[in-house]
Amino acid sequence: MESERKIYTKLGDKGETSLLGGSKVPKYHERIEAYGTLDELNSFIGLVRDHIDIETIITLIKRIQDRIFTIEARLAAETRQAEDYLPDLAESDIEDLEKAIDRLEEELPPIKNFVLPGGHPAVSYSHVARTICRRAERTVIRLAETTSVDPLIVQYLNRLSDYFFVLSRYLTKYFEVNETIWKSNS
Repeated sequence: MESERKIYTKLGDKGETSLLGGSKVPKYHERIEAYGTLDELNSFIGLVRDHIDIETIITLIKRIQDRIFTIEARLAAETRQAEDYLPDLAESDIEDLEKAIDRLEEELPPIKNFVLPGGHPAVSYSHVARTICRRAERTVIRLAETTSVDPLIVQYLNRLSDYFFVLSRYLTKYFEVNETIWKSNS
């Protein structure tokens, strides 16, 4: 009889975790912060997906979630040898986001003001995904100051936050809720 594998290993009980390559680092290490923020983003993207019924967008969101796992794995790899066994991020991944942004924007009025998040859960979750993506981008840029990071990762995250902004506007239209324009009180 095979022994059952448990989710807990107790190896991280002292505040350390292992990178792909074997080194142990504190759980607050810049690499862990970067891919942990991406993991948080991926969870919120799942909430976006759960609140929509547009198959073309759901398909792209699943692809985005796959790409985020790829980025997380690449950030966890501390050596080129560890990276050799991982899937790659490609220019075409960025181009796919740009095409999706362009398709959504074709159906939207030009933006002339800042918009406030809200109106429908999917709209709000898209904005949360956008802001977490921006934070993930900042953590990856900070990591790149001390560690080699594929520039495509930063480009992808930058475009991904743009995608979630445009998606939030598109979903506002799709769910027929009002887009709340921010107007300064000054």
